[in-house]
Amino acid sequence: MQEAGLLDRIARVVRVAGYIACALSFADQSKVVNGASDFLVQVFGDEGKHARVAVGVAALPLGASVEVEFLFELR
Repeated sequence: MQEAGLLDRIARVVRVAGYIACALSFADQSKVVNGASDFLVQVFGDEGKHARVAVGVAALPLGASVEVEFLFELR
């Protein structure tokens, strides 16, 4: 599998942005994105620590509940 070697090209995780479709009263967007952040630190160790933003939005494309964007630095 050619894609398996692609993780070796990641030098570090720079930024994660999470967009959560939610009601105006919902204020725990950061808790929703914690899963992605925790996973990246488990996989990459210190190089998985990153800047992050978690934003509530009225709607996402295709009716998605959550959209997560990653910015990686490659070797």
